Amino acid sequence: MPIKENLLHSAGATEEHYNMGDYIFRESASPQFYFQIITGEVKLNNYNSDGKEFIQNILTNNDFLGAPMLFLDKSYPMNAMALSPCRILKICKNSFFKLLEMHPDLYTHFCTSMANRLYNKYILMKTISTHNAAERLKEVMQLMKQEQENQSPYSFEIPLTRQQLASLTGLCIETTIRTIKKMEKDQMLRIRNRKILY
Repeated sequence: MPIKENLLHSAGATEEHYNMGDYIFRESASPQFYFQIITGEVKLNNYNSDGKEFIQNILTNNDFLGAPMLFLDKSYPMNAMALSPCRILKICKNSFFKLLEMHPDLYTHFCTSMANRLYNKYILMKTISTHNAAERLKEVMQLMKQEQENQSPYSFEIPLTRQQLASLTGLCIETTIRTIKKMEKDQMLRIRNRKILY
C-alpha cells in the first residue's frame, strides 16, 4: 500500500529523478531514506562472484524500496537500479518513523504491505528451488498477474524482458526462451508482437 504523496510531502519528502541505469542505492550502503516510486520501474539485484546478475524483484509505481532495512538498521543486501526514467519520493529515516508514529493506521497498513511482499518472496523462493523451468516462469507470471482485476487467460502482458525473467528465476536466457516457446505451444501463454500474454 503506497503512502499518499501529500502526506509524504508534508513530512519533508523530496522528489528525485533518476535516469535508466542510475542507482537509487547500492548493496552494502547504509539505509538513510524511505523511497517510494511515483513513476517508473526499479530492479532490486545482486551480482555473484562470476558477475552474473540475479534480480530479486522489479518494482513499479507506488512500490516502496528498501524499507525493511530501515527497521533493522542493517546495510542494503541488494542494489536498486532504475530500469526506466523514474520519479521517486525520498524522505529521511527519522521523518519517516515520526510519520508512522503520528499515523498508527498507516503503520499497520505498511506492515501488512511488507508482510505481503515477504510472503510473495517465500513463494518465489520455493518455486525457484524446483528444477522445472516452466514452473518457475509460471509462478513468476502468476505472482505478477494476481494483483490484476482481469484474471482471464492471456489478459496480462508480462512487463519483463526474457532476460529479466531469466535473472528473476535463476535460469539462463537460452532455457528461458526455449521454455517460453514450449509454454506457448502448451497454451499456458501467448506471444503477440514478442510480448508475453499470460
